[in-house]
Amino acid sequence: MYLKVELPWNVLIPPENLDAKGLMLQRAIIVRLMDDFAVRKATKDHGYFLALTSLNSIGEGKVRQDSGGVLFPVVFSCITFKPFKGEILKGVVSKVMKQGVFLTCGPVENIYIPALTMPDFQYVQGENPVFMNDSLSKIDSGVTLRFVVMGTKWIESKREFQVLGSLKLDFLGPV
Repeated sequence: MYLKVELPWNVLIPPENLDAKGLMLQRAIIVRLMDDFAVRKATKDHGYFLALTSLNSIGEGKVRQDSGGVLFPVVFSCITFKPFKGEILKGVVSKVMKQGVFLTCGPVENIYIPALTMPDFQYVQGENPVFMNDSLSKIDSGVTLRFVVMGTKWIESKREFQVLGSLKLDFLGPV
């Protein structure tokens, strides 16, 4: 689900980027905030950071004694994406195995749908393995699937979510 979130953040501006004109300082804060935002990737509470939409406020800077840089508290709005249990999503199959399929959905690269949760689909092995059902509907690499999120798990070390999906509801499967 896409969320609009307002977050506080601290932006450190190195001494070489400081300028007497306020306009250049504001530009330096925005550029540094965007760089920090891109590196952060995701959080457990808010999901994956997609887009910074507005800079709401810039607080008073405090000089850091060790580096000479200035630390500015800022508040900004952004768009995030976080998968929730029970949500219906679309993903693209990236890998087919006998045990199930792996998908990607936007920034989420680790979605697994076990074969046991794909009713009416049977595994067909070969050079390019697929899952097929009686009406010849095929689940293959590159196919878009509609699925339901059964559960999510936050992996702190990788700063990403693992998602477990299923096709056990009506109108789920290849699109």
